[in-house]
Amino acid sequence: MAVDGTQLKTRFSFGDTGQSMQQKKNVIAISGMPGAGKGVAAHAAKQEGLEILVLGDVIREETERRGLEPTPENVGKVMLDVRRTDGLAGVAKRLIPKIDACSGVTIVVEGIRSDDELRELRSHYNVFTFAIHASPQTRFQRLLARGRSDDPKDWATFHERDVRELGVGLGSVVALADAMLINETSITELQASFKTALKKLKLQ
Repeated sequence: MAVDGTQLKTRFSFGDTGQSMQQKKNVIAISGMPGAGKGVAAHAAKQEGLEILVLGDVIREETERRGLEPTPENVGKVMLDVRRTDGLAGVAKRLIPKIDACSGVTIVVEGIRSDDELRELRSHYNVFTFAIHASPQTRFQRLLARGRSDDPKDWATFHERDVRELGVGLGSVVALADAMLINETSITELQASFKTALKKLKLQ
């Protein structure tokens, strides 16, 4: 389902926000529950020539650094531990040097999970948020099919992960996103809708 393009341009435009804003990089932040389709949307942005960074990779890298197997339980515990030790915006803070190292003016960040992470990004960059939404049953089936090592293999683990994600503030990010896409059909349709929405933003 595509987002109304006129509304996108009215609410947010990277290109006409004044000189002080133009000096900052632009970040398109994608949020959504596990399996909603964040990666599909990010891939569509990559096809449009945008650089992609994934917040979850920060946690997976830290899990590997600690010598832990990348199971759903271990990755979840590391995510919570980073937030305890580095603050609620700790994961986003670790991403800042990676964003700064990107050559592009506009960067896509996949996997924003909390208002604290958004505030951290907004203190450095111009930020526009997209939420990708799908039902729990749809998301569960997608995660089973994807089969990544940190994906849940049963409904109980899936539900536990959902609760953990909501516990760090993901629900608020999704509810207050600048735009939302519903992803209950095909990869092709979501990618087409996301590309259409991106073209309605002035990215330079």
